[in-house]
Amino acid sequence: MKILVFYASYGGGHLNAAKSIENYITTNHQHIDIELIDCMKYVNKTLEKVTTAAYREMAKKVPWAWGKIYSDSQKGPLAHLSSRSNKIMAIKLLKLLREKQPDLIISTHPFGSQMCSYLKRKGKISAKLATIMTDFAPHDQWLVGHDFMDYFFVAHNKMKHYLMDKNISETKIYVTGIPISHRFLKGYDKKEILQQYQLSEKKQTILFFGGGEFGLGKTRTVQIFESFVTTNANIQLIAIAGRNPKMKANFKEIVTKHQKKDCVRILEFTNKVPELMSISDLVVTKPGGLTTSESLASHLPMVIINPIPGQEEENAEFLESNGIAIWIKKSDNFAQIIENLLSNPEKLQTMKKNTSILAKPNSTENICKVLLKNLRS
Repeated sequence: MKILVFYASYGGGHLNAAKSIENYITTNHQHIDIELIDCMKYVNKTLEKVTTAAYREMAKKVPWAWGKIYSDSQKGPLAHLSSRSNKIMAIKLLKLLREKQPDLIISTHPFGSQMCSYLKRKGKISAKLATIMTDFAPHDQWLVGHDFMDYFFVAHNKMKHYLMDKNISETKIYVTGIPISHRFLKGYDKKEILQQYQLSEKKQTILFFGGGEFGLGKTRTVQIFESFVTTNANIQLIAIAGRNPKMKANFKEIVTKHQKKDCVRILEFTNKVPELMSISDLVVTKPGGLTTSESLASHLPMVIINPIPGQEEENAEFLESNGIAIWIKKSDNFAQIIENLLSNPEKLQTMKKNTSILAKPNSTENICKVLLKNLRS
């Protein structure tokens, strides 16, 4: 049995979701041949390089422009242009599919779904097709060619009903959540991890993601970080600067200025996110689909900062409306919001309880079980 998983390098979530699927299948079904492929890079390396660089720069420097593209690609000329270009690229993808002869193609990015559904419509391929939607808000680019898609995996029931309203059969839609690493299912020794980072068991732990893939909103991020550092609440901070040396330097400067070295730990890029979430009481982050899913699986309330206009703002809106997150907007008095939240344990406890409504810690396993069961039958 051969499975291909297509992703595209527009943000890290699509790749990480694909990796989670690959890891589960290679661990539990060694007889299955599974392969991850960046579908955009395969069909046109130059185009992939230019478009991913453009996405990064736009999301970083002119996020409003990315928000407009996101909105316009839902309908109108840009939506049709995207669909037409994907048909052209699909012809090149066909060469790969004829060579690999997959039984199942899983896409964690809409471009993969669009190209494969076009080829299936033209009778060029017969593989089963599955789309894993990696956000908490639907977008119609995911649904192009849906008649030829066999499975849609979505984050929550509201997305399921949106798809049904678009005349997609309920039998194709599975509310499984977004795939996350199996490491979020492990039981961690909280005391041991706190000791490892020289942190206290008697304080609330705040996990602060400040670097991000694009280092967005640097000035505001630093200001919000300083509000957490200077709060009167009994907290300690783990600040992740990511691959962003300037952010790390800013964090260090603030910690030194306020003499808070004893209760703040500053990290660069880390692969210990499951462990760090397991000892945390609150996470401060951008609301990407994957980070959100990981926070929910770890039952963490969220403070949302700097969402990219488009899918991340829609994610933020959805999470806030479900009582899981507080979205700090540009015009907000963030110092007051942070102080109010940290001094209100009942509010934090309610937000934590609300995460159970949307948390899907077994998402990866459930997606794979559906696909493999139906593939065998």
